[in-house]
This record gives sequence, structure tokens and C-alpha cells, in this order.
Amino acid sequence: MVGRSGGIFRRKEVIYMIKLRPYQPEDCPALLRLFYETVHSVNLGDYTEIQCNVWATGQEDADRWNRSLLEHTTIVAEWDGTLAGFGDMDASGYLDRLYVSKDHQQLGIATAICDALEQQIAAPTYQTHASITAKPFFIRRGYCVVRKQEVERQGICLVNYVMEKLGRQ
Repeated sequence: MVGRSGGIFRRKEVIYMIKLRPYQPEDCPALLRLFYETVHSVNLGDYTEIQCNVWATGQEDADRWNRSLLEHTTIVAEWDGTLAGFGDMDASGYLDRLYVSKDHQQLGIATAICDALEQQIAAPTYQTHASITAKPFFIRRGYCVVRKQEVERQGICLVNYVMEKLGRQ
């Protein structure tokens, strides 16, 4: 189970709380919006507009996402009552998605989500396909680059990195 909260943080002398909770199907529309907005703002620094458009089209299949999020261990993070991020990991230790809203970057939310997922899933290795933007975050978490790869979407190539770190059993 996800803990009561992810922690207490200070920002501009105001105390905020990260609350971590399990995903619920009614979260899906908000998570899809957060995904789209994050890719089109945060990731725009490392990818072109065209690449962001094929990565997050705004036309994602909500039913498919919901099924996938329910099949995985999925954690939703709220910051002071506002949806701030989410992440999901399958039973093998593959971290599929990790997104934090543009308004909640650098606050420890991604770390709290990953810590919770890794605590809940015992796997010999944890693996992810990290964007250029996320690669430094995962390196700080002890992940190593296995290989650089190009993923093609609608004829457009996007670079990401297969990364992994030792897990636990």
C-alpha cells in the first residue's frame, strides 16, 4: 500500500505536503492532461515541437491507458491537494511512466513516487526507457544507461535511453 504521505516540503516559506495514493480510474482524464502538458512544456527543452506532438498527441486512448494503469502498480501524487504527478511500474520492475506537472518540478515528487514504487515491487532489476530530460534524474537514482535508442512515432524519431539499476528480491 502507498503510505499516508510522501513527505513535507518547504517552498517559499509555506509548508506543503506530498500525498501519495493509489491510482483510481476516475484519475485517468487528469493524468492524460498532465502527461500532455508535461511533454509539451518540460520536455520541449530537449525535443522539438514535432517530436512532442507525436509523443503526446492529445488523442491518447483513455481506455487503453486506464487498463494499463490498473494492471501496473500506479501511484498518484498530490501537492497541497493538487494533482502533481504519477508513475507506474509493472511486476517485473519496469517503470513505464513517470510524469510530474510543469508547476511541480524540482520538489521531490518524482523521487517520492519512485521510492514508493520500488518499495512496493521487489525485482532483481528496475528498468525504464528514460527521455533525454529524465536521464539525469535516473542517473542520480543509481540507474545506468544500457543503451541509447531511437523510437519512431508517426515517422518521427525520438531518442531515449534504456536504463536499469539493481533492485531487490
